Amino acid sequence: MPIFQIYHITKYEYDRPVKESTNEIKIFPYLCNEQEVLHHDVIITDTPDINIYTDYWGNKVGTFNLLSPHKTLIIESKLTIRTTASAQLSINFNEGWDQLKSELNNNLHLIELSKPDNIKRQADIEEIIQSIHPQDKSIAQTVEHCNEYIYKNFKYIKGITTIETTVDEILEHHSGVCQDFAHVLLQLLRTLAIPCRYVSGYICPNKNGMRGEGATHAWVEAYIPGYGWAGIDPTNNVWVTNNHVKLAVGNHFTHCTPIKGTFKGPARQKLFVYVSIGYEDGNVFEDQTNVTMQTIAEDEKAIALADELAEQKQQQQ
Repeated sequence: MPIFQIYHITKYEYDRPVKESTNEIKIFPYLCNEQEVLHHDVIITDTPDINIYTDYWGNKVGTFNLLSPHKTLIIESKLTIRTTASAQLSINFNEGWDQLKSELNNNLHLIELSKPDNIKRQADIEEIIQSIHPQDKSIAQTVEHCNEYIYKNFKYIKGITTIETTVDEILEHHSGVCQDFAHVLLQLLRTLAIPCRYVSGYICPNKNGMRGEGATHAWVEAYIPGYGWAGIDPTNNVWVTNNHVKLAVGNHFTHCTPIKGTFKGPARQKLFVYVSIGYEDGNVFEDQTNVTMQTIAEDEKAIALADELAEQKQQQQ
C-alpha cells in the first residue's frame, strides 16, 4: 500500500487588480475504499472561508470568495495519501451483455452514464467498434479492447489540444493527451451502452514508464457487471490500480475541473500550475505549466479602455 506526498500549486496572476473572485475547487481526494487520506491542507490567498459540500457525483467540493482587490490568487494543496487498492484487479471477464442489461434495468444513474454524446464523426466511432467485434467479447474484454485501440492508434502529444477540444476534433487528428483519450473512450463505451464516467486525479508511476505524471491526470471508470466501477487508463493502456489517486468523477471533464472561477475587473491573467509527487523511496517528480489565458473581445476592449484612461490620468498629473 504505497504512500504519496502530492504538492499541487495553482497560481493566477493578473496584470491589474481584480475583485470579487468566486471560485470552485475539486482538489480533495474522492472518498472511496481504494484510498486513505493521511493528511491534507488547502491554503488559499488571504485565507478565505471555504464552503464544503458533496455534489451529485459524490465529489467533495469547496467554494470560496476573495472580495478585496488582488493581483495574485494562489491555491495550494498539500496531500499525503495511501492507496489501498490491489496492484492487480480481479475483474470478472465472463459477465456479458445480458448481465449488463439486467443490472442497468431501472438504474437511472447508470442509464444516464450510458448515453453517448451527439457528435458529427459518430461514423468513426462505429467503425472503431466494428473492428473490435464486441459481440464476441465480455463487457470487461470489450472495455479493455476499446482502451487498447486508443492507446495504439492515437498519439500522445502535449500542447495541441485544450480543455475545449471536442471529440470530433480529437478523432480528426488522432492525437492529444489524457483528457482527450478519456473523452474518446467515453464515447466508444457509451455507444455500446456501457456506463462509464470521467475521472480526474494524479498518476504516480515512479519512473515505471507510464505517461501523464505531473499536473492532473484523467482516465475512465467503466461499469463491469458483477464487479462495479473499474478504472481504466487509455493513456497507458492499463487497468487502474494503486498508482492512481482519484480526485473527482463525472459525466465529462466539466464535472471534474480541479479549479474554476470568475472575477470582476478588466484584466489579462496568467496561470501557473506546479505539481510534485514524492515517493516512499525518496524520489520526487516535479512538473510545471505556464499558460496565458485567452480573453474574449469584450474583455480586450475593456482592458484597452482601462489602459487609455490610466494613461490620460498619468498625463494630467
